[in-house]
Amino acid sequence: MISQWTRRAGVVGVAGVLALGAYAYTAANTVPASRAGSGSGAITGYTVSGITYTLNGTDPRDVDQVAFSIAPTAANTVRAQLVSGGAWYACVNTTGSVTRDTTSPQATAATADQLTVVASD
Repeated sequence: MISQWTRRAGVVGVAGVLALGAYAYTAANTVPASRAGSGSGAITGYTVSGITYTLNGTDPRDVDQVAFSIAPTAANTVRAQLVSGGAWYACVNTTGSVTRDTTSPQATAATADQLTVVASD
């Protein structure tokens, strides 16, 4: 007959072997350092002013160019739209002075219904 002490020693021994076996599997894992984070920043807008439209010299129904000032002047990407849902024109920003020919596709005074400007740094 097996004594109670022998049973306990056997259970402790089996638990020890299992613990060492589990340790052997986990000891082989290597996890590199990683990063995670969260942050926020304010999104501020631009101010557009001094808007001018240049009409075509031959057919004044055509708008050949739009120009305006933008502040802050550091906008790297500026797009303008003269017709709601219409073509977007990539503009050139030279230290806050923005211009864009609107001849391809040709903008017209009859269809121009709003000036929408989108800009980003």
